[in-house]
Formats: sequence, C-alpha cells, structure tokens
Amino acid sequence: MLSYYCYLLCFTTLCLAEDPYVYFDWTLSYITASPLGVKQQVIGINGQFPGPILNVTTNWNVVVNVKNDLDEPMLLTWNGIQQRKDTWQDGVSGTNCPIPAGWNWTYEFQVKDQIGSFFYFPSLSFQRAAGGYGGITINNRNVIPLPFATPDGDITLFISDWFIKSHKELRKEIETGVGLGAPDGILINGLGPYHYDNAVVSGSIAYQTVNVEPGKTYRLRVHNVGVSTSLNFRIQSHNLLLVETEGSYTVQQNYTSLDIHVGQSYSFLVTMDQNASSDYYIVASPRFVNSSDSSKLVGVSVLHYSNSQGPASGPLPDPPMESDTFFSMSQARSIRWNVSAGAARPNPQGSFKYGEITVTDVFVLHNRPAELIEGKWRTTLSGISYLAPSTPLKLAEQFNIPGVFKLDFPNKMMNRPAKVDTSVINGTYKAFVEIIFQNNDTTVQSYHLDGYAFFVVGMDYGLWTENSRSTYNKWDGVARCTTQVFPGAWTAILVFLDNPGIWNLRAQNLDSWYLGQETYVSVVNPENSELPVPANTIFCGALSPLQKDQARRVNFSSAPSLTKTMKLIFIGFLASLLGSFMR
Repeated sequence: MLSYYCYLLCFTTLCLAEDPYVYFDWTLSYITASPLGVKQQVIGINGQFPGPILNVTTNWNVVVNVKNDLDEPMLLTWNGIQQRKDTWQDGVSGTNCPIPAGWNWTYEFQVKDQIGSFFYFPSLSFQRAAGGYGGITINNRNVIPLPFATPDGDITLFISDWFIKSHKELRKEIETGVGLGAPDGILINGLGPYHYDNAVVSGSIAYQTVNVEPGKTYRLRVHNVGVSTSLNFRIQSHNLLLVETEGSYTVQQNYTSLDIHVGQSYSFLVTMDQNASSDYYIVASPRFVNSSDSSKLVGVSVLHYSNSQGPASGPLPDPPMESDTFFSMSQARSIRWNVSAGAARPNPQGSFKYGEITVTDVFVLHNRPAELIEGKWRTTLSGISYLAPSTPLKLAEQFNIPGVFKLDFPNKMMNRPAKVDTSVINGTYKAFVEIIFQNNDTTVQSYHLDGYAFFVVGMDYGLWTENSRSTYNKWDGVARCTTQVFPGAWTAILVFLDNPGIWNLRAQNLDSWYLGQETYVSVVNPENSELPVPANTIFCGALSPLQKDQARRVNFSSAPSLTKTMKLIFIGFLASLLGSFMR
C-alpha cells in the first residue's frame, strides 16, 4: 500500500509539474592567476576561472543568484539566450541597473525553445577582459533526436586573446585613444600555451590537457570569449565536423581548421581515430593581427589519448595563409543551416522559410574607427555613438520617464557630423527587418543582437548596394546571434521581430563596444505580452528613490515565484493525503 501511494505521489507530481527549475549560487570576485606566467587579478566565479557551465535542457527554468564581490558594479549577460518576452533578465545597461559592489541579485529565466552552445560574461566596464565568463549548454529534450549519433562525451573550450594589463588599465588606454595592439597571448580555458617550443614558451606556464579515449567521438563546444581577436581553431591530425553554431544545427562539413570570431560559438564532432603514438596539439592562433612576433601569440593545449605513448611533438599544424583575404570569408559562407533537422521543436529548422517573407524595413549600419567626438574618443554606428543613460531604457519605458532615449535611429548614414546620443531603433512588432553591417574599419568586427537568432544571408567585400541582394542565400543561411564583418566588407542579416522588449545590438569587440558602437532595438507588442517587472528589480538614475535598501548586502535576493509556491502547496497537500491513508 505504501509503495502504491508513493507511486501515486510521484506520478501525479510528474503529470502536473511544469518545466523543471535549476538553481545556482554564484559569487563573482577577484582571484589571482598566472595564465601567461605573470601573476594578475582575474574575475572568478566561486573561485573558478573560467566560471561553471550552465548545463540545462530546452525549456528549463534557470535561477542564478549572483553576489557581486568585485569593487565596482557589474551585470552578467547570457550571450545568445533569447529571454523570450523577458528583457528584464538580459543583463545589459539598457535593461538592468548594475548590481552594486557587495550586493546580490537573482536572475530567473527560461531557456525557451532553444538548444545549443552559448556563453555568459560580465557586460559592463570592459570586465570580460578579466574573465567572469563561462559556458551555457542547452540539451535537446528526449523527444527531439540529435541529427547525429550521440557523442561519447561533451567538452567545452574557451579560446581568447589575453592581456597582462588589467581591464581597468585597458579601458583607460582606450579612452585616451591608445589602441589595444596585439594581445600578450592566447588562452585556452583560462590557461596559457603548452611548451611546444622552449624558445617561445616557458615550461612553467600551466596548460590545458583534454583527456580522451581512443575510437570515441566527442562534441567540442568552442567559444571565442576574447577581447578583440579572431582566432583560428584546429587540432593536429584530426578533422573538425561542424554540427551546430549558436543554437542552429548546421549542414555537417569537415574542416581542418575554422576561424572563430569574437563572441562566436561552434560545436564540432571530433573522432579520436589516430594511433596515439603521441599526444596531439589543440591550437588557437590569432588572425589578422599585426605583430612582430606572432609565434608568441599562439594558444596551445594538449589532446591526450588514454593510451598515448608520449608527449605532443613536432611543428604546430599550419594556420591559414594570412595573406589570403578570401579564405575566412569563403569559409564563413560555407556554413549552412541544416533545414531538415529538428531542434528545440520537432518540426524541421527550415520550415520557417525566411526567404519567402517580405522585408518591411531596412537598416544600413556603417561603422568607423575610433574618432574624437566632443573631445573624447568614441566609436559609432551610422555616425551615432551610443551614450548609456543613468536610467536603463527598459525601466524608463516601463515607468514613462521622458527624455531618456529617442526612437530615432536612422535607417542609413546621415550627412552630418558624428555625435554622441541615446538613439534607439524603433522596431515594429513582427516586422521582418534587413540589417546590413558595413565595416569601414581596418579590423574584423563582430556584431550581436540580443533576444533573437538572425539569418546570415550574405557577405562580400566592397560597398553594399541594392544589387547586392541578388547574391543573398534565401534558403539555408544559418540562424545565429553573432556574425563577423570583414574590414572593407559588408554582412547582411534578416531578423523577424517577434520577441517584444528592448534588445541590445552591439559590437562584440570590447574596444568598439566600450567606446559606443551599439544601439538598442525597441519592439513593442500592442497586446503587452511581456513579463512584468521582477519583484527584485534594482532601481537607479531617475528611479533611484524607488530603491529600498533590502537585504541584498547579506542574503541572496531570490523570492519564490507563485508557480514555485503553488508547487510546494500541492506537494504538501499530496503528503497530507498520503498521511491520511497511512492512519
């Protein structure tokens, strides 16, 4: 009888339960590390650098309690998580007040209708250059099969350029017009290069070892979490079978190496099919960087078979030719959407036939190198350098605070001097928008849009014109959230504005972003379907008087939601019912 009622309790709870909740308690603080052999201050999470992996499944609810033990305000943003109808959890300056030093704040969001490989990082004050990042893995629900055999293991790799100067020093230099220059090195999972050459790398530097079993296939999720450097990723004597990028399954293609630009994420299947006479090099090397000694700017880790007979040896696998300016673009164009695969839902990804939808609005966004505007070094999009107001845009909209921002971002470059302004794109709900990024800078730039996956439909060198549309891929252009734009070139994307809120459109390169190369897209649903203001909202700027000095300085600020409370009541009711049967 007892086992029967226990079964009834479990069965009823499972039948009536909502999507699961997972909880994390994180403390962001400075820790000491020596990634390039020099002691420096980095940002760790619970003492880890890089931070922990958020490993969840489609539609799960994620609750992350964040304590800010830094000496300055911070926010975490969830790169690629769409935050459906919930701008409040996006963690950028236009949507959230910063978490003050010594305070706590709780993020609560659902990974609604998403799968794939993403990452999180601190979004303010150049802090990503000091760390604070980690991975996000969203697994398929069991009812949605993978479009490939289940891998034998799952491995996350963070590749990044790295500077020995602190993020505070770097941002001061950026403000005075001093460029970043070449990085001091390349890290893999927060560690420096393996000493593949004693003349180049000190043997005292700690490096990453990836342990594998012969004959098995692993899924490698590779994220470029760096400051401003495109990186070429490759593994000695192994093929990289590309299967997914930023939430979209791709046409499966083998690459010997792949250029991964700032803010981008890729999944590869790698089969351990070598004879293991030795370990193998895992390499991330910079692309398009002017340096007198590029050999010191290579990240090297070790792929170690369990039956390996010796250390990795010999020269590193060759990178692409730096003088071949078309290699990287041709490679980018080769990445296609797997239109026959299901993803977060059973229907094929290609069932959304984006090429058949009429475009309702067009924005041509021009960038330029940093320039002096009103006596300060700034970067621009279409001649406007974004000025973050003291009151976040979303809060100003919610509480009808006038004068905080203007919905007047231009569709094209205006014939006027560059200016500093808080100008926002006025997006129409459920409009289908074409955005062209025209890169007039001398370096590769990456651009990211929060709240959405967009279709990358075209890229080429030269100036975009109306005739460029004839080259667009209108069938299987990959859907993702971050795209590269090569110097002297353009990239075109299409995006369906079906997610109401205010969403950040930004340069992922930190130097460009920090100096103002961003804007926001305001998307208002007339039926007001957005989630309400969270109970734990932090108020700042014009809304500072609303802020109550709650117990965030000591305790995490999470409060149970109604759904969680109802679950507890329901389980208590079942428990009492079970008890009555036991009497």
